[in-house]
Amino acid sequence: MRIVRASFVVSLEKLRDFPGQGMPEIAMAGKSNVGKSSLINSLCGNSKLARTSSEPGKTRLVNIYRVNDEFFLTDLPGYGFAKAPGSEKAKWSSMIEGYLNGSEMLRHVFLLVDIRHEPTSDDIMMAKYLRHYKIPFSVIATKADKLSKAARGRNLPVICRALAVQPWQIIPYSSEDLTGKDKLLERIEGILHPVEEVQADIEIPEGITFEDGPTREE
Repeated sequence: MRIVRASFVVSLEKLRDFPGQGMPEIAMAGKSNVGKSSLINSLCGNSKLARTSSEPGKTRLVNIYRVNDEFFLTDLPGYGFAKAPGSEKAKWSSMIEGYLNGSEMLRHVFLLVDIRHEPTSDDIMMAKYLRHYKIPFSVIATKADKLSKAARGRNLPVICRALAVQPWQIIPYSSEDLTGKDKLLERIEGILHPVEEVQADIEIPEGITFEDGPTREE
């Protein structure tokens, strides 16, 4: 897949109808400083598409982007921002849960975690939530450029154990040097256009049963 067009559509306080609704949706979830907006910008090749900030907790709405006129990319509010008041945290949680449970076009969730650190209790809770409600998800380990390849190799098993996922479900990603971009685009392509196994129809000649063994001419 190659992304050639991406545009901001709308910000929502709660799930409701929005322009163009009806295409597949892929959501980004993660804690407030994990780099969701930076990932969206780098993935779409537009540094001004999603608003980024050095201050965590700025994504306080459900932000929806239209990509290639083929699918919507949804940036969910970041969770786990310690300085936010309890009422604000509850509001964000309600937005996230309302979207995940209410979107009929949601096809997949990318759960973002910081590759440098062990997943937080909120990350673990999100993975359990997605698994419980049978929402397909992949893990994106952000900020991969901050670690050497050897360090990444040591940290990925920690993430696997904490989130109970397999290594193939994790994509190390960097918004700086674009590590993992091709793999993420490939994953999106597979989500939007899954390849179904084709079973060929085999006609069994009359009189032959599965109990018959192989034969050969003497």
